[in-house]
Amino acid sequence: MVPAATPGKLTKGAGNCSTLCRSQSILPGSPMDGPQLESFITWATLGVILGGRLGYVIFYNPAQYLAEPMAILRLWDGGMSFHGGAAGVILGCFGFGWANKVNGLRVLDYVATVSPLGLGLGRLANFVNGELWGRPTGSDWGVIFPGAGPEPRYPSQLFEAGLEGAVLLAVLSWLFWRTGARLRPGLLSGVFGIGYGSARFIVEYFREPDRQLGILSSGLTMGQ
Repeated sequence: MVPAATPGKLTKGAGNCSTLCRSQSILPGSPMDGPQLESFITWATLGVILGGRLGYVIFYNPAQYLAEPMAILRLWDGGMSFHGGAAGVILGCFGFGWANKVNGLRVLDYVATVSPLGLGLGRLANFVNGELWGRPTGSDWGVIFPGAGPEPRYPSQLFEAGLEGAVLLAVLSWLFWRTGARLRPGLLSGVFGIGYGSARFIVEYFREPDRQLGILSSGLTMGQ
């Protein structure tokens, strides 16, 4: 279930990216402020949009886009990948660092520290909007989502909001404020990568797989 990349969602995504970039600038020792911050917002926003789209093309439906390359530009038809967007932001951090003579790993660390806030709020929005729902369940905590049929499903969006959002934010905040992690380039972003990957791997067992892919022959999903 890859959400459609409507113009409204792209604008919202770019706005969220800008907000997160600005929020990290208030942290002590931030490598970005003033004109540099505005420049980085441009790098990060382009990374999210271009990376998200190319990630979808490469990971989810390469055959279709090889047959019709111009379809890659039709963002209004839907198709964005979180993994691709994340890769785009990483490249944006290093591109910004190279262009501004700033350590790209330090830039990435500060972005990673505040990213769980955006992830958690995004998953709560998914739950409210009734999208990216979970697999069918007979448990008492099942939720019936409009458009997902009559059977109750796991509220996997809330599981993700808790793990990718609240728990990961708490861990990174503790490391940032209570230890010297922010003085060791790459440490915070490494913890974020491990934490997010672990949380996503677990929640994928409760989340409905993408319609066009289903469960892979290995028993895992594309998200895992």
